[in-house]
This record gives sequence, structure tokens and C-alpha cells, in this order.
Amino acid sequence: MYSLFGYGKMIADRHRMNAYVKALENSIQPGSIVLDLGTGTGISAMLACQLGAERVYAIESNPAIIVAKSAVKDNDFTNKIELIQELSVNVNLPEKVDLMISDLRGILPFFQQHIPAIVDARSRFLKEGGIMIPLRDRLWGTLVCAPELYRTYSSPWQDFPYNLNLKSARRFVLNSWQRCRITPEQCLLKPQLLTTLNYPEISTPNFQARLEWEVEQDGLVHGLCLWFDAKLVEGVEFSNAPGEPDLIYGQAFFPWLESVAIAAGDRIICEIKANLIGEKYIWQWHSQVTHKGEIKANFQQSTFNAQLLNPEALKRRSPDYIPQLNEEGKIVHFILSTIANASDRERDLEAISRQCATIFPERFPTWESALNRVRDAIENYSL
Repeated sequence: MYSLFGYGKMIADRHRMNAYVKALENSIQPGSIVLDLGTGTGISAMLACQLGAERVYAIESNPAIIVAKSAVKDNDFTNKIELIQELSVNVNLPEKVDLMISDLRGILPFFQQHIPAIVDARSRFLKEGGIMIPLRDRLWGTLVCAPELYRTYSSPWQDFPYNLNLKSARRFVLNSWQRCRITPEQCLLKPQLLTTLNYPEISTPNFQARLEWEVEQDGLVHGLCLWFDAKLVEGVEFSNAPGEPDLIYGQAFFPWLESVAIAAGDRIICEIKANLIGEKYIWQWHSQVTHKGEIKANFQQSTFNAQLLNPEALKRRSPDYIPQLNEEGKIVHFILSTIANASDRERDLEAISRQCATIFPERFPTWESALNRVRDAIENYSL
């Protein structure tokens, strides 16, 4: 979930913002009905109004919508913008829209529920022939020499700080990836296109790709670098490729398990997959370097292997595992059952808290000590 500070950085990214403003200028007609999917602090919704939109539906589940409500009021757009605090998949609109704008990406477009949300909103809310911003993202990748960046992964765990062996952590961190800034000089091979996300047609949140290179120059590989470029509408594009103006997104670095010296004549194959599991993506990258048919390096990596799961946690993920509620689960179950079944008089917060303290006295010695736990459940699960 984006923080308010993060939203501010997005607004301060002038290169990105100017591209979105230009796309709106090219797309909005007087009387346009607009959907701002993931409105954040409401800036795109208000810009749409400035440019002539008749009505804007601005959807946001993040608490940042509180700021959007104030901003909409302060800029006199309350009669044109309807702010909806909810996940878009749970929303129904009274009409279809002429234009849908969003920027639900993270460092890469494959981010949380970005693609499923767009697919759902496109099918339910957008008029036939309606405009989508962005129109397309393309994902690119290459191999990079980044010794300082790689050292942040490896050095703390293999340099024996304070004469202690911490190498067991290394395999976890080298199966994770992070945001980075790569220069063109660090790119060892010609970037290749992994996939194109054509938003008017995209249907799946998952992807897989295969990259192949014949090495022409010697170098030292530390990992993969991925980035995307975007076409917002025809004629309005931006890129966060190495060497382009810095954007808020940055690039993504996928380390190899070891650095590998490559030489002219080597053949490199990288297979990359991303699969949305629940709210998160599991990334896999398989990298192989061969020279005249002989394997120089062969790495199988996955963000699943970066998870710190103890045996008991893994056991609970098994399809045949029979779960039982722990104390916290019993408390939540009691609170929700009371909300669902008690009369109005018996389910105000104080009444529920008093019952909670009676049933779980070791956890809540007074009803006041139970009140915050009840409030949390109410906030998460009640209307």
C-alpha cells in the first residue's frame, strides 16, 4: 500500500506527472465521464475536472482518500467528483465512463492487484471504444555489472562480521529483488523485450519470458535488471530505462547467486516468470551461461525461497492441514459473531468489549483493555 509520503513523491515526479497531464489533455472532451482508478490524493481526478470532465468517479481503498476529500473540497470540485473508498472490484457505478485513468504500478507493472483491477474495471465500467490511460506498458531486461549493488546483498552475510558466520542468510536475500538505479554503462548486453501489457486486451496477471544472448564482449554479470516503458495515449510516452530521466519507479535488480565472468562466445539464457498468488507476486528467474555447450553457471531462483518460513508455517500451508483457531482467532471469531448475531443494544463497542473481557480475562483484565482490539476488528470487518 502506498504511503502519503509515497503519493507526494509521485506528484513531485514532474516527468511522470507532465506525461499524465498531456495524456489527459489529449483525451478529455467537454462532458467526458471519467474513472480515476486508484485516485490516491485525488490529483488526476481534479486535473480531469480542470480539463473539462463533467463527472469523475474516483476510487481508492487507501486512507489517502481522506486527503483527496479535503483537496476536492478546497478546489471546489465536490459537485463533479464522487470519491469512493473501496476496492474497485467491490464497486458498482451508475453509468459507464468515457475514459479510465490509473497508475497502480509498483517498480514494475506486475504489482499486487494492478492487472486484475484494470481488467475488472475495463469490463464493467468502460464504454465500448472508451479510452484507457495508460494504453500500454512494455517490460525490458538485460544483464548488468553492478558490484556495489550486489555487495549490499552479499557482503553482510559472507564477510564474517565480528568473526561470526552469518552465511545462512545469504540464500534468502539472493532470492529477492529490489529497486535500483542502473546506468547504461552497467548494461552488458543489448536489452530485450520480455512482454507487452496491452491494457485494452490484457486478461491475465501472470507472465513468463525467455531471454537469449550471444556474448560479444567480456564482462562480469551480477544479475538481471528489468524496467518498463509506458505509452499513456498515442504520442505520449515515458521510459524508466537506464539513461532516461529518473522516474519514481526506478528499475528492478534480480541478483544471481554468484557473480559470473562472461566472455565472447558464451551463450546466456534467462527464463523469467511472475505469478500472482493472493496479493503478491512470486517471481522465478532461471539463468544459465554456457560456453561451447559446457555449463559455466546455472542458477534457479525464486522469491518464494526468500520467505522466512519455519517448518510449522510450511505445514500449515499444506492442502490437507486441518487448522484450529489460536487465541487471537478465537477473539476475532467472538467479536465478529457478536456483531453478526447480537441485538443492536448488545453490540455497541462497550458491550462487546465487556463480553470480551469476561470470556478472555487473562488477555483483557478490564473491558477498557479490550476496547482497542474490538475497534480494530470493527474497522477491518464492519460497515
